[in-house]
This record gives sequence, C-alpha cells and structure tokens, in this order.
Amino acid sequence: MNAQSPIPFEDAENQTIINGLSVDVEDWFQVGAFESVIERADWDGLKSRVEGNVDRILDLFGEAGVSATFFTLGWVAQRCPQVIRRIAEAGHEVASHGYDHARVFTLDAAKFANDIRITREILEDASGQAVIGYRAPSFSIDPRSLWAFEVLAEQGYAYSSSVAPVVHDHYGWREAPRFTFRPVAGSDLIEIPVTTALLGSRRLAAGGGGFFRVLPYAFSRWAISQVNSEDERPAVFYFHPWEVDPAQPRLDNAPLRSKLRHYTNLDKMAGKLGKLMREFEWGRMDALAEIEARRAIDFPVARPEMSAAQ
Repeated sequence: MNAQSPIPFEDAENQTIINGLSVDVEDWFQVGAFESVIERADWDGLKSRVEGNVDRILDLFGEAGVSATFFTLGWVAQRCPQVIRRIAEAGHEVASHGYDHARVFTLDAAKFANDIRITREILEDASGQAVIGYRAPSFSIDPRSLWAFEVLAEQGYAYSSSVAPVVHDHYGWREAPRFTFRPVAGSDLIEIPVTTALLGSRRLAAGGGGFFRVLPYAFSRWAISQVNSEDERPAVFYFHPWEVDPAQPRLDNAPLRSKLRHYTNLDKMAGKLGKLMREFEWGRMDALAEIEARRAIDFPVARPEMSAAQ
C-alpha cells in the first residue's frame, strides 16, 4: 500500500510503477456538460453536494491506503475551506483547477493570470500547503490557448496536467506528446498529459472520468497496463466527486448526450474505483512530477497573440 505522502514513482525493489491519482473537485452543477443550461449566477442558489462526496472519496482512499492530488476550484474552496483542510490533513496534495471552471480558451492572458493567482491564494490559505500544480477545466489548454503555459511559468507553477492529447468533441490537442513535456523554452514548467493508450496508431482516451464509468473495467485495466508495461511510464487518472453520487439532482433540460455521459453508471463508480485502487499502485501528482521532470522532452509551443477571447 502507498503511504499518504509524496513517494517515488518507481519502486526500485520490485520495479512497480506508481501511477498519478487525481480528483477534479467541482460540484454537480459546475461541470462543462451543463454549462449551457445552468448559469454561474445561479450556482449559489443550488444545493451543494461536494463536501459529502469528497468525504466519501477520502474514506475510499483511506481504506485503500493511497495518496492523491485534488485539483480544486477556488469557488469551492472559498465556500468550503473545511473540505480543503480535511484533504490536506489526510496527506493529499491540494492543487488548482482554476476559480470557476471557465475554460482557458474563453479567457485572455490577463484574466487567466488573475484567475490562477486568486485561486492559488484561496487554496493555500485553506490548506496550509504551497500550491504548485494546475489542471485546466475540461483540459482546455489546446491550440487556442497555448499562451497559458507561459502564464503558468511566470507564476512559478511546477507542473500542469491540462492537456488531453486526443480528438474529442469537448476538448483535445492530438498533436501534443503523450507523455511529459516542457512547453516553455527556458522554463522548468512541465506538462503531464492525461493518459492515452494506443490501439494500432490510434490514441484512445484512457485517463478516467466518464470513460472509466461508461466503459467496461477491462478497458481501463488494459490501458493502464499498456502504459505501465509497454511505455514504462506512470498513468495519469482522474475523476470527479459527483461521479460517486448517484443521488445527485437530475436535469431534464440538459442535452441528451450530456445526460448520458453524466449519469451513466454513477452507482457503479465507487466499486470500480475500489477495484482500480487494489489492482494498481497510486500516488500524488507532485511526486509524479518530480520523477517525470527528469525525462520530460522539450516541446516548446508557439505563443499566439494574447488578445481577448472572441
């Protein structure tokens, strides 16, 4: 079992690779799939379920003896600082998910800089930890927002895990490297993309979330095993607190595709996570970043004009 503190991501004694485990902390009404039917202005009037769901996850991780990183919205931390304290006290890393789930490509550089600065202050005040990691809402660092890496580097972040190197209708940057890279020339900032597996020459999203809930467990076992054995790299896995909450409110006015993605197999998620925790080794993203920085490739990206999003 994994101690609840940063640990090496390669066990020299038995060559076990320890994978990066992460939770994107947002409430049920803040997900990208519902952004067209729930206004941000209405969030404070909706019943929050994030605290109870995070507590369930902390219990699950405690039973499995694993450590993880909680990429948390500043909006959530501002309203529920006690949740952030419990995460930190349990030995997990607290990292940034931005303030209110605005996709990076909808911001300009100045607004993005302010977003991550404010969020970091909120998270550090609540957790007592230094915040060194960032994950973009909906993996929204892509060819429209590559300038964001320079802003992250300027603010001293050690790592980002904001890229999905696949094609997807919601997100994706298929030209990005599959594994850790340095996106800013002359900077120590590294990007650790979410996990993909290969089927022939095709990249398949395999890092968790809805894919893990909807697809058979055997797919995730195969994908993580492929990355660990054939690529000899750790996988990066993520999910959300609302995914362990089958009793959450149901939205009738959401698009059918969004409802199918959001609500399918919520009642099976906790059991599948428990199985995943037992079958593979897991740890925090900051510990993974320390190891992966040693073999990150240089992949500096062009800097588009930092103008306001249209």
